[in-house]
Amino acid sequence: MLFALVGFASLSIGDGIIKSIAGEWPGTAVAALRYSFGAIGLATILFMKEGRAGFRLPMWKAQVARGFFVAMATVCFFSAIFLMPLAEATAIQFTSPMLTGLLSALLLKERASKRIWIATVVAFAGVLVVLRPNIALLGWAALLPLGSALGMAFLMIFNRKVSNSGSGLLMQVLVAGFAAPFLILAATIGHFSGFAPLQVGWPETSVIARCAFVAVTASTAHWIVYTATTKASAATIAPMVYVQLIMALGIGMIFYGDFPDAVSIAGSALIVAAGLWLWRQRQIKPRREVPPMEGTPD
Repeated sequence: MLFALVGFASLSIGDGIIKSIAGEWPGTAVAALRYSFGAIGLATILFMKEGRAGFRLPMWKAQVARGFFVAMATVCFFSAIFLMPLAEATAIQFTSPMLTGLLSALLLKERASKRIWIATVVAFAGVLVVLRPNIALLGWAALLPLGSALGMAFLMIFNRKVSNSGSGLLMQVLVAGFAAPFLILAATIGHFSGFAPLQVGWPETSVIARCAFVAVTASTAHWIVYTATTKASAATIAPMVYVQLIMALGIGMIFYGDFPDAVSIAGSALIVAAGLWLWRQRQIKPRREVPPMEGTPD
């Protein structure tokens, strides 16, 4: 469990570092650079471990889809934390397991039980509570964390499709390798859109360094969480994902002065309660329909 706690906490630290780039470079460009660094670094490790033979492309259409949806989730999440308190964006991101359950019913024809629907209704009630002040201030941009959660939900579905088709390292290489071109395209489109906040100039050295640092820490964090699942059951590890929310709350208060009000805390608690209840139901009546919990897409 210590491995899981360290891994999930590291993801929130990365999110906090990404938030520090707000106003210095567009979220689209930050995401593109972070995943470019990640793809190159992970591919180098794969080559060192397995040589050319390690580079395979099983189920290529699903791999492209994984890259697209993690790119979508990352752009939405990075843009969200540029605009919103870190803890609120992170809390909304945790609706992805419920969305995965609903999408599995719609796309994979799996049965969505009452517990999926109950958890989804409770979670989205929490989302509405958390979004209450942000919609008034930000308009439709306040829905960016939901876009990220949707992207992560689709990613989880395609992760299931490609499970057991290659090593964990190969799967990381492929998702980063396909995400990077999509993110570069998004940054390019944003730059030429005429929308000033998406204009991509030459970044400061500190921005490049922070993107590289997050690429390393995020990849390491995912590896630590994977290692944790080899030492304890996934069922034991899953609830540990919520340490991210606690870390995000602390980072937001200490470094960005984001102190949530009681209503926002209550909304976040509803989302967490829905996720934990869904996890608990999975232990009582295990079914394929109950999706795994994931962290943020950094």
